[in-house]
Amino acid sequence: MELRQLRYFMAVLEHKSLGRAALELNIGTSALSQQISKLESELSTRLLSRTTTGVVPTNAGLAFQHHAQLTLRQADNAIQAAQRGRMSGYVSVGLAPTTASVLALPLISAMRQRYPDIQLHLVESLSGNLASQLNARQLDLAVLFQTDTGKRWSVRPLLDEALFVISAPGLNNAPTFDSVLLSDLAALPLVMPSMLHGLRTTLMSAFERSGVTPNVVMEVDGLTLLMDVVCAGYAATIQPGAAAARFSNSGLSVVPIRDDNVGRRSLLASLSDDELSPAALAARVVILDVVRDLVQTQCWPGATLLDGFA
Repeated sequence: MELRQLRYFMAVLEHKSLGRAALELNIGTSALSQQISKLESELSTRLLSRTTTGVVPTNAGLAFQHHAQLTLRQADNAIQAAQRGRMSGYVSVGLAPTTASVLALPLISAMRQRYPDIQLHLVESLSGNLASQLNARQLDLAVLFQTDTGKRWSVRPLLDEALFVISAPGLNNAPTFDSVLLSDLAALPLVMPSMLHGLRTTLMSAFERSGVTPNVVMEVDGLTLLMDVVCAGYAATIQPGAAAARFSNSGLSVVPIRDDNVGRRSLLASLSDDELSPAALAARVVILDVVRDLVQTQCWPGATLLDGFA
């Protein structure tokens, strides 16, 4: 006797029809009938009877139904227990502040739902710091923006993010059109992360290509404090859509930058597969699934999945 035969039997009882049960189980009606016949032959008794109103259980079928339900429930419990046992453990994941603002809570929710016995350790830090921690084996996985990855890293493409000029109403020289070029921002006072931040180095290279020296009047490495400076009207900033969405209720102006090849690329980097625990391997799959869902449901503003995303 096989568990699938018990599931087939219960599906027939639920639908009172071999045809409808076969559709739900995604098998042929004749194949389903053969499995029920094999089960009845093994038990040496008829379990089902065909009537003008459908398929009904015989007396033996009614007696068998209770125990089949109990067996299937116990089997499901055993499977869940095995999965929880296999997927227990600890995994550390590094996220930059802007990435954390859009990814962290959905990731926590998905991990709690799928793998409640895995202890998740989230580290929020600058991309360069995360890369150093990954190299030092202090992290299992990290979402990074740089491509000079470690020799033994496993790297998966994630997404490209558009960049936006974010400013308070009334700030001098703030863009007033639907989009803006970097070459239009020479006079705009900017508060930016320091050069330790991957976004800053990306932007400085983009400004140089545009022949513009940005007017950086202040450096702030913390996202919350940086956005407080913007909200207070001291300067504008340039950030990806995730940061703009986090402060969407602040009345700020958010204008996309339309220069070609101006954006931020995110990669999911991890230790090599042979160094990752089952918990870390499971977390990597969850991260990919959550990122895909956030982008496809437009919950990650300005993000586009990269070719090769998997």
